[in-house]
Amino acid sequence: MSGKGIDNSAEQLSGNDGGYVIVVTRWNTAIVDGLLGGAMQALRSVGITDNQIRVVTVPGAFEIPLACKAAAARGDCDAVIALGAVIRGGTPHFEYVAGECTRGIGEVALNSGKPVAFGVLTVDTLAQAEERSAENDENKGAEAALSAVEMVNLIRALRS
Repeated sequence: MSGKGIDNSAEQLSGNDGGYVIVVTRWNTAIVDGLLGGAMQALRSVGITDNQIRVVTVPGAFEIPLACKAAAARGDCDAVIALGAVIRGGTPHFEYVAGECTRGIGEVALNSGKPVAFGVLTVDTLAQAEERSAENDENKGAEAALSAVEMVNLIRALRS
């Protein structure tokens, strides 16, 4: 199959004039603060200004999808970045919270037509969460933020 493809590789991570809402949890604050720091740094590194970013806080990971839905409904929001941490414990609580958070975030993206980047850690140990939220190349907040920028640019290219 041949056809004209959309090649946005040169611009996939260049900034844009879009609005970004970052939804963060109050639960596991030390971890989430690291994810948020990584996301903010990554957005700034590609030209997104602080005026284009709004940060909202929810109690825990279970509440993330509803806040993402409300954010995606805003006219000034081009993408949502969901950040949180669910750490496995000794009860089935982990599976329910992680599963519903993941399902809900994906549903918001499909129903809204806007990118919702998944930066919610679902890990077995606190050490794993610390590794993925530290100031390093493995920061999943930064990864989610860059994914959001890339997807905003890709969706714009597909719609033009």
